[in-house]
Amino acid sequence: MIKNTLPNLVFLFLLILILSCGKKEPQALRIAIAGIAIESSTFSPAKTEEEAFHARYKDGIYYEYPFLSENADLRKRADWFPTVRGHALPGGEVTREAYESLLGKTLKLLKDSLPYDGLFLDIHGAMSVEGIEDPEGDFIIRVREVVGNKTMISTSMDLHGNVSERLAENSDMITCYRMAPHEDAMDSKKRAAENLVKRLESGKGKPKFKARIKVPILLPGEKTSTRVEPGKSLYAKIQPLTEDEGIIDAAIWMGYPWADEPRNHGVVMAVGDDKGKVSQAAEELANAFWEVRNAFEFVAPTTTLEESIQAAIKSKERPFFISDMGDNPTAGGAGDVTWTLNEILNHKGFAANQSLDIIYASIPGPKLVEKALAAGVGAEISALVGAAVDNRYAPPIELTGIVESIKEGDKNAEVEVLVKVNNCRVIVTKKRKPYHYEKDFTDLGLDIRNADVVFVKIGYLVPELYDIQKGWLMALTPGGVDQDLKRLDYKNIQRPMFPIDKFENSPDLKAKLIPVK
Repeated sequence: MIKNTLPNLVFLFLLILILSCGKKEPQALRIAIAGIAIESSTFSPAKTEEEAFHARYKDGIYYEYPFLSENADLRKRADWFPTVRGHALPGGEVTREAYESLLGKTLKLLKDSLPYDGLFLDIHGAMSVEGIEDPEGDFIIRVREVVGNKTMISTSMDLHGNVSERLAENSDMITCYRMAPHEDAMDSKKRAAENLVKRLESGKGKPKFKARIKVPILLPGEKTSTRVEPGKSLYAKIQPLTEDEGIIDAAIWMGYPWADEPRNHGVVMAVGDDKGKVSQAAEELANAFWEVRNAFEFVAPTTTLEESIQAAIKSKERPFFISDMGDNPTAGGAGDVTWTLNEILNHKGFAANQSLDIIYASIPGPKLVEKALAAGVGAEISALVGAAVDNRYAPPIELTGIVESIKEGDKNAEVEVLVKVNNCRVIVTKKRKPYHYEKDFTDLGLDIRNADVVFVKIGYLVPELYDIQKGWLMALTPGGVDQDLKRLDYKNIQRPMFPIDKFENSPDLKAKLIPVK
């Protein structure tokens, strides 16, 4: 009995072995990561060089994405191939040399690990480059030439970016933030990556339909915050639409108003497999956007700098914040316009109230920083600050004061020096830096919660400072990101454009289907 059974068992074992050898194990998804991003004002004389992007390469990129950390579920569901990720502080136009260098490095690393099932593209959408009208469109086309049309690209963007037709055509899935201030930035990037992985895992291929609608609206971010109406309700309409089975994602882009390019305007897009639902969702959002255009207002009261100062002096609420908006480095301003600081230091009202504790953040002054490092804390120093890049509104200031603290090692500023000039403490930096968080101040020994007046070179306050302020005004100051758009010399944006022009007729807000590559 045993003798007869043994050959059968051997035969069965050999048969299983042969069949298992012929069966292929499913291969892991291969997904690349790339992206260079900046918000660039063409109305600023500043130029942005490659070093400003603080680029990370290969595995160093994972640091930027907590949702792709080593033990994260999304990381385990694919083989990831990070290439180049460079995100710069907003500024002036990117030099052609810097752009071509970063792009060239990206393309080389992409070629090294071909082929790919997908690409997670992390950009802003408002990069301006010398001699290129649509940098993100150029970028994605040149990436496509390397990875091919079969690779599925999922693009993540800032809601203040621009979506040109070329960018829309070459992105298989595309989304942007839904909050301003951008508290959901990382959630949005994760959504773009998850959408890509889920779609590839499903085996359904690229989404069948993409709808894009140009909305002829161009507004500054300080007027389109989702913290208040109508932005709050407008962006709240997106999530319910994406829960429909026929729609993968939808998004509203406000566009970037401080670059004079044809692609700079509002855009709505929807992506999915149901043609009717995709078109309907895009049209619903586009019409909702247009209908509330007249309701957008600045997120805080705006007035002249003089009226802002007078209000701060009279107010019993402390701390009182004033935004120096026209030179906001987080919107693309040069960050070194001295006009506001000059007005502060020479203001009779501040001079007459020496008990006031005034803070100004900040002004670049590498010469003063150098002297402070040599002299040390407690020394009195004097040097020119500001207006090295943008001197259109005021010249450099000879700043004389006592060095109260010095901090080295900041990613953007590199070195920060706190200088006391009478009752005003001025933060002077080696390189420009926005001051968004309380720690930015406490690291220099400043207690902004008990200060009287705090000037910041930003537009709307990020949540942390917003919660600290007890009074707040946004001053309409001059600079490369002037909030009064009618004062800007536009020559290349599409017209008519709200609110710059009057509309005789309502715009065409019918969905335009974008061919799938």
